Amino acid sequence: MCRERRGRGPLRLLAAFLLALSVAPPAALAEASESAIVFLVRHAEKSAEAGKDPALTEAGEARARALARLLRDAGIEAVYSTGYRRTRDTAAPVASGLGLDITIYDPSKLGDLAAELNQQCGRCLVVGHSNTTPELVGLLGGDPGPPIDEASEYDRLYIVTIGADGAISSVLLRYGE
Repeated sequence: MCRERRGRGPLRLLAAFLLALSVAPPAALAEASESAIVFLVRHAEKSAEAGKDPALTEAGEARARALARLLRDAGIEAVYSTGYRRTRDTAAPVASGLGLDITIYDPSKLGDLAAELNQQCGRCLVVGHSNTTPELVGLLGGDPGPPIDEASEYDRLYIVTIGADGAISSVLLRYGE
């Protein structure tokens, strides 16, 4: 029989990582600052209205604002979104709050985006879809986890870190209500 481990949820692991960075030697901090950190989310809740490009629901708009609050101090330098309204509207509060433009990417060319993100040093947010977000996490070398439930799962926040030495790490968190 296994004992339940308390305090080892994703948020506690992230907090431990951030605490370790805050007390790390200067050389380790310099290396961390040269790392690329990619935050990836699926668009927030979309309207059930007919059509290929629905808007966000009220809950989706609230989730997009929650994402902006969560990432406001994360040092985001670039925001990427597909051209769909629901992804742009999910990215907009983050971009607006940071004074950034949204760069539109083609979700059918995820390999190109992954190569661009791998070469970029900095911190980026990428907003995609239930099928493209996990795929992009995998292309970046992270763990995409199980497939996203298309009908009800809008709260995944992946964080993929690409170290200056090429080492890849990823964590999956949940955000919003």
